[in-house]
Amino acid sequence: MITETHKQLIQRVINVFETGTPDGKYDMLVVYPDGKDGSRQITYGRSQTTEQGNLSQLLMMYIKKGGIYADDLSLFMEHLGKKPLANDEAFKDLLKLSAREDPIMRETQDEFFDIYYYNPAFQFFTENSFTLPLGLLVIYDSYIHSGGVLRKLRKLFGEYPPAKGGDEKKWTYSYVDVRHQWLKYHSNPLLQKTIYRTQCFKDQIAADNWNLDKLPIMANGVAVNI
Repeated sequence: MITETHKQLIQRVINVFETGTPDGKYDMLVVYPDGKDGSRQITYGRSQTTEQGNLSQLLMMYIKKGGIYADDLSLFMEHLGKKPLANDEAFKDLLKLSAREDPIMRETQDEFFDIYYYNPAFQFFTENSFTLPLGLLVIYDSYIHSGGVLRKLRKLFGEYPPAKGGDEKKWTYSYVDVRHQWLKYHSNPLLQKTIYRTQCFKDQIAADNWNLDKLPIMANGVAVNI
C-alpha cells in the first residue's frame, strides 16, 4: 500500500532532482534550450514545469484562486505558449515574486503538480497493478521528467507489467536500465546530464530498497529523509 508518507518521500526525491532541495524551490526559474526545435523556454516551480508545457495551466489555476499577482500575470496569458517569454524579464520577475511572497502560489503549485503529474503517474501505477513504492518513484519521475512512461522505451525490453502477468521488480529494473541508457546517449547534452536520476534508482534497486524504508535516500548527492 502506498501511504501518505511514501508520497511525501517520493515527492521530496523528485524535488531534489528538479531544484536541489527536498522541500523544492517554489520560486526557482531557469531557462533552457530544451523547447521545440531547441528553442529556449522557461522552467519554473517546485518540481519544474515548462513554458511550452503546462506552465499556462499552473497560472490559470493561480489566477482563478485570486492570487496577489493574478491580475499582473493574466496580462501575459494570451502570449504564453504562443510567443516566447524566456527573455521577458517582467514576466519572469512576476513568477518569482508570486512564489516568494504569495502563499496562494505555493499552494497552487502543490495542487498543480498533483493534478498534472503525480495523479496520472499513480493511475498508471495502479492500473498496471504495481504495488512497491520504488516502482511509483520510478514512474512518477518519468512523468515529471519525460512526460510519462515512454512507450518507445517499454518496447526495448520484454518484461510485462504486473497487470499482464509480469514481474514488478523485473519490469522496474528493466525500465530504469533502458531509460538510463537512453538518457546517457541522448542527442541532447542537457538530457545526458540527468542520468543522476536513473542512477539513484539503480542504487535503490541494488540496495533492495523496494519499500523506500532504508533512509536516507541519496538523490544526486542530497540525503532525503521524511
